[in-house]
Amino acid sequence: MTGYLFDENLPLKIQFEPSHPITHVSVLGKSPSDGEIWRYAEQNDLVIVTKDSDFSDRIIISSPPPRVIHLRFGNMSRKDFHTYLSKVWPRVEKLMETHKLVNIYIDKLEGIT
Repeated sequence: MTGYLFDENLPLKIQFEPSHPITHVSVLGKSPSDGEIWRYAEQNDLVIVTKDSDFSDRIIISSPPPRVIHLRFGNMSRKDFHTYLSKVWPRVEKLMETHKLVNIYIDKLEGIT
């Protein structure tokens, strides 16, 4: 894995520092399809970070790459979003080493192999 691909529903600028670089799907143009996002992540060895269940559904029946991080919590202020992700991200990265899907809930993390 060389980095993360943040989906269009997520902020363009992230206020925490993961151990790998972040690319935003906006590099693919306006409103890329799920297939385009999947192929780009696959070709560039990126983990898709999304709130869209389509990607987590797809990875369940596929083998990586790409891997998927599914944010499964409701809307929150930008500040709370960044604070929460910076708090849990080290554990998320650890789970990504051995899991193809990591679900992030407001009260727990879940890794799926």
